Amino acid sequence: MNYKKLGNTDLDVSTICLGTMTWGEQNSQKEGFEQMDYALDKGINFFDTAELYSVPPKKETFGHTETIIGNWFKKTNKRDKIILASKVSGPMREYVRGGGNQYGEKNITVALEESLKRLKTDYIDLYQLHWPERNTNMFGRLGYEHKDDDKWNKFEDVLKNLKKFIDQGKVRHVGLSNETAWGAQKYLEISKDHNLPRMMSIQNPYNLLNRTYEVGLAEVSIREQIGLLAYSPLASGYLSGKYRNNQIPKNSRVSLDPDFWSRYNKPNTNVAVDAYFKIAKKYNLDLAQMSLKFCEIQSFMTSVIIGATTMQQLKTDIESVNVNLPEEIIKEINEVQKIYPNPCP
Repeated sequence: MNYKKLGNTDLDVSTICLGTMTWGEQNSQKEGFEQMDYALDKGINFFDTAELYSVPPKKETFGHTETIIGNWFKKTNKRDKIILASKVSGPMREYVRGGGNQYGEKNITVALEESLKRLKTDYIDLYQLHWPERNTNMFGRLGYEHKDDDKWNKFEDVLKNLKKFIDQGKVRHVGLSNETAWGAQKYLEISKDHNLPRMMSIQNPYNLLNRTYEVGLAEVSIREQIGLLAYSPLASGYLSGKYRNNQIPKNSRVSLDPDFWSRYNKPNTNVAVDAYFKIAKKYNLDLAQMSLKFCEIQSFMTSVIIGATTMQQLKTDIESVNVNLPEEIIKEINEVQKIYPNPCP
């Protein structure tokens, strides 16, 4: 396994992070336990979850994934072996603390306390804001429309709330998710000016079908030491190749909830995937492993968040750390990007 520093902290996190959002929906607790056991044995020390999980989000499964992780901690007594990341939900439906903004002092305090209970731990290593409260583009949305009357908790107030948790020892570090370059820079600026907690990471999508992070945010990551935690590195399974030739495998995410997983179902998705598949085949590589390794080696990357529903998928994904991508392969990958630039932003 490979390791990198989390932001400018002294924490060494594995460059493969175990994603958990299917546990409690597509995966049972037993399967989640098996994944955690295997991942830890292979050197993964970084787990990522959220209060919102499992997905697709709904009232009946809210918090289920954190509960599974907490039960594993209780069973194995290995909390000290794991760098644990979780997230507080952004503006949500009524079933999440009455809906609306969630980063005010009352809601975010309740959120953290409930997460700690479910996770059966006294602290979270990296506590992230799942998405911005303000009106901005995220989750692949284009066409930014500005609203001056948009109401959201001020960055300084949010950081003050997070500082209380750090001072109490309930949170070690904080991070962002689904954030823009402007938002990340403002948080960093305010934390420096007011001696408040510094954001250590940004958890955004990044994969061969969506390299938009390279525009703007990559520079912020490198210059400010606030690395990317890449989610959807396989584009919800499209870059595993399992949806090629219009195949929809039984019990896959797309087959179970096609509307929720429609982000990567775009006009040029399949032709781009086929082009990457040909590169992988040419060099005798597994497409999923090639796709993951491409993410891992980016200079702005801290860790790549994998998500598997079967043990075979998990083993394949973790083995990507041992793949070598010479310059000739990188060049061919970049040529495909020129032809089909970010088909799934």
